[in-house]
Amino acid sequence: MSENEESRLRDDMQLRLVEGGPASYVYRTGKPVEYVAIASESVGILGYVWACDADDAAGWEARLSLGPIAMNGGAYWFARLRETKARGLLPSQALDVLSADTEGGWSGRVVPGSRATATSVEALREKAREGWEPPAQPEPPRGRRR
Repeated sequence: MSENEESRLRDDMQLRLVEGGPASYVYRTGKPVEYVAIASESVGILGYVWACDADDAAGWEARLSLGPIAMNGGAYWFARLRETKARGLLPSQALDVLSADTEGGWSGRVVPGSRATATSVEALREKAREGWEPPAQPEPPRGRRR
């Protein structure tokens, strides 16, 4: 490769990084998804990482009943999904790689043997909502006492 071709290739790569942002899977699909449960030792199942090869889609569904703990744990799993996408892996292959993650920690780890299929992301979202109760209505503000 000539020096001119290398320079043009390097410029093209830099433009893609700036314009396209980090590699990521599509976050929506209407098709069935494979998923794995993510749990931490302190609180149990934090949520689910899901994948759909047909739409090159993958994402995280947090257990809403755990509030910020589960939502924050998802940041780690989204980052891991970006890593696998950058490596050119299919979403189902990403689940394979993530399943080998034995680190654990505050973001949890894949529950061994939890890989399953859901009819849709919405069906998995419903599973993640189990145990969630809407917040209580706040009391109306009271007047100031003097």
